[in-house]
Order: sequence, then C-alpha cells, then structure tokens
Amino acid sequence: MRLAFTYDDHHNAGAEWERRELKEWLTDVFEAPALKIQQKCTSEIHQHVEQEFVNEGWALNFRLDQQHQLAVTAIKDDLAFQLQTGNMSRAPYDLLKLQYLYQSKRIAAAALALPTRGAAKVIGDNLANAERVCREMKLFDRVITVPIIVVAFQ
Repeated sequence: MRLAFTYDDHHNAGAEWERRELKEWLTDVFEAPALKIQQKCTSEIHQHVEQEFVNEGWALNFRLDQQHQLAVTAIKDDLAFQLQTGNMSRAPYDLLKLQYLYQSKRIAAAALALPTRGAAKVIGDNLANAERVCREMKLFDRVITVPIIVVAFQ
C-alpha cells in the first residue's frame, strides 16, 4: 500500500492538520509497501491503520453518542479520522458522521482515507473511492463544512 494523493483544500483542512503537525504523520500511515492491495485485503489495511493510530495515542472506534452504535475509526483531541474500504454507499454516511462531530463542536477537522478508484476495483466490487468522494465533497461544500482531508491510497 502506498499514498496516491491527498485532497486537503476542503475548508482549509490541510492547514488544520499542519497546524497540529500531524499531516505528514497521517500520510505516512499509508506508506506501507509490505501491505499489498489485492482482493479481500481490507482487514489487513484496517489492522495496519488502527495499529498506527493506537501507537500515536488515538482512541479507536469513537462513538458519536452512547445511545447509538455510530462510531468513527479514531479520534484524538479535536481531530477525527475515518477509514472506508467498504461499499460506496458508506462514504456519504462517513461524511455525515464527521459533519455531526464538527457541528457539535467536538472536532475542528477530520480526515477520510479511501482507496483510489483503481485500488478499489482490485479490492472488490462497488467500493468507495477517493476520486468520487472528492468530486462529491466539492459539489456539497456548503453542506459538508467540516475541514476534511481525503487520503487516497493504492
């Protein structure tokens, strides 16, 4: 697995992560050459990413509300992170969860990591991909106001 690109212009997200000196660390998480992108590799991707976040003191599976089963992959201080390697229909839901945390003033910025379109096709069928999410975030920039970095890996 390697970093393909980042989209960090959404509401100045890159600057928010830079200010906390975490942008380079975040992108380095996705530089894991030993991890091969192939069919059904999502559990290995999740294990790798979660271990990297735990090592840096992030809380995993952070619940948005105690009465609901909704969670984001990780949270630390005023930043949230979501990893999506599933069906494309899950990506807008991830954006909604991050927007909720932002509007509740629990976070100041977020990151969403997804495979590129090409990597998504290798991993499985109809998976979320970074190119599509970036296009849709631009379209809905007045609705999704949380500063979000999209991290694309392949």
